[in-house]
Amino acid sequence: MRKLALSDEILMKIEKPARYIGGEFNAIVKDHNEVDTTFAFVFPDVYEVGMSHLGIQILYDLLNRRDDVCCERVYSPWIDLDKIMREQNIPLFSLETQTPVKNFDFLAITLQYEMCYTNILQVLDLSGIPLLSKDRTEDDPIVIGGGPCTYNPEPIADFFDIFYIGEGETEYYHLIDLYQQNKKNGGTKKEFLEMVAEIPCMYVPAFYDIEYNEDGTIKEMKPNNSHAKKTVRKSIVLDFDSVPYPDKPLVPFIKVVQDRCVLEIQRGCIRECRFCQAGSVYKPLREKSLETLKKLAIDMLKATGNEEISLSSLSTSDYSKIKELIDFLIEECKSRHINISLPSLRIDAFSLDVMSKVQDVKKSSITFAPEAGTQRMRNVINKGLTEEDIINGCTQAFSAGWNKVKLYFMLGQPTETNDDVDGIMDLCEKIAEVYYETVPKEQRKGKCQITASSSFFVPKPFTPFQWAPMCEAHTFLDKAKRVNDKLKTLLNKKSIRYNWHESDISVLEGLLARGDRRLSKLILSVYEKGGIYDAWSECFKKELWDGAIAENNIDVDFYVTRARNDDEIFPWDFIDTGVTKKFLLREWHNAQNEKVTPNCRMQCSGCGAASFGGGICYEN
Repeated sequence: MRKLALSDEILMKIEKPARYIGGEFNAIVKDHNEVDTTFAFVFPDVYEVGMSHLGIQILYDLLNRRDDVCCERVYSPWIDLDKIMREQNIPLFSLETQTPVKNFDFLAITLQYEMCYTNILQVLDLSGIPLLSKDRTEDDPIVIGGGPCTYNPEPIADFFDIFYIGEGETEYYHLIDLYQQNKKNGGTKKEFLEMVAEIPCMYVPAFYDIEYNEDGTIKEMKPNNSHAKKTVRKSIVLDFDSVPYPDKPLVPFIKVVQDRCVLEIQRGCIRECRFCQAGSVYKPLREKSLETLKKLAIDMLKATGNEEISLSSLSTSDYSKIKELIDFLIEECKSRHINISLPSLRIDAFSLDVMSKVQDVKKSSITFAPEAGTQRMRNVINKGLTEEDIINGCTQAFSAGWNKVKLYFMLGQPTETNDDVDGIMDLCEKIAEVYYETVPKEQRKGKCQITASSSFFVPKPFTPFQWAPMCEAHTFLDKAKRVNDKLKTLLNKKSIRYNWHESDISVLEGLLARGDRRLSKLILSVYEKGGIYDAWSECFKKELWDGAIAENNIDVDFYVTRARNDDEIFPWDFIDTGVTKKFLLREWHNAQNEKVTPNCRMQCSGCGAASFGGGICYEN
């Protein structure tokens, strides 16, 4: 029987001890003495969130397919255990073998959300690894970061030895081969990093220097090591159908955020939403074949016993074989009494017909993401959705038996006016009117229930809106208050509920999303003051950030509310995602002129993604 890193006494004191014991069904346990290279793969958030992340499952499966590699999982300890570990000097450990993280060759950290940055330092600190990469020795693990936040790694550059830019399936084996080769030859960590720096998608921050202009903008970023490249090019999977995929996913002991099998049907997107970073950096679109997906679905359901399967994609409706796949899943899942989750469907007759087949209409809600309340604003963001589309979709949904609608909006987007803000509730009122005008009283399942939620716009790298100024926290709240006040004037106000996000966290997200290397000292300062789990409202302490910002003389407006010049050098400009800066700038100007750009299947816009090849790109 495995010896746990935590005593029974400690486990009895903390919330959800199953977070820390490992031993889940389909977990892979290897003897460290029988492998050449060990990975501790970290999700810097609580277990329930991390276990719901598909990327970790994919890379966990990929690395453990090699007999000479052992990959184990690590999640951030919740605040109750964090306190005990510090008091009793208990080092952070892996789940599979309860091995201290410091004993692994690699510490790989997935970077999904900017507000988890202080948790990166928590993981390093509890592991006994120096927080700054420059302070680490030959005995410390190589710290490598991957995931969407690496498309601007600069605010956390001081904490990492390597950033892997792009999709993890392509170069990890190459990285491991170089590590084993260097180790066999008795090479140093620096020599290994020099070898890594020559891989097109690998970025070693220590090998670059930044020079700034007098106004604080970047003048130049240049390599200081002959092995480093001026441009780091993202890696992508070209043959998406044959790439390894976990057919035996891990099954948690406790309920997690998304407790289901996840079937990734495609990667990338043909849409051109100007606020969406994922739609840009994951281009071009790549699909798995129908036969591959059928086999994976059956294998995963057999291997897990899950009662639900979900299709993963940025835009599920755009999968070319979606009808055939759903027909298969409906037939297969019916006999197994398994639910089907279909996120990211567009609002059309086909999608509603499908959802009526797989959902319990009496209990479920239908979800739309108009993102803006007026057509003018939807044209600015290039949503590709008209008010007619929305109203028709709701009409069909109500006719099919739904009476609950969820609507997602963003406040503070570029060029937004008060009329656009008011348009959110105008649209909600129109949808409520549709219900009461088109559904006979005797057929209604209670009153119409519309839940409108608004997040606050955060400009992200590699989007046309990377040039846009962001609102201040009080401006966001003023906009949300205006929406809420408008709700109170509506005839159908009792059928509508409105929620909005926290503005302070949104502003900090914007600061970290577009920040540069000078922000590493800010993040370190916040952590040293006790800041962790900033993504959790119950743990977020604004005063820690305010104090650290003041002490480090950080000009928040410089990073957040300032409009960028067309020719400004961004901290992330050294990364090549395939989508050119020229294209993004053209789209920024199109947004300001309210000009709509067709999706990739309708017309190629020449974004540059075709340079990668292998995907479904419609460039002429």
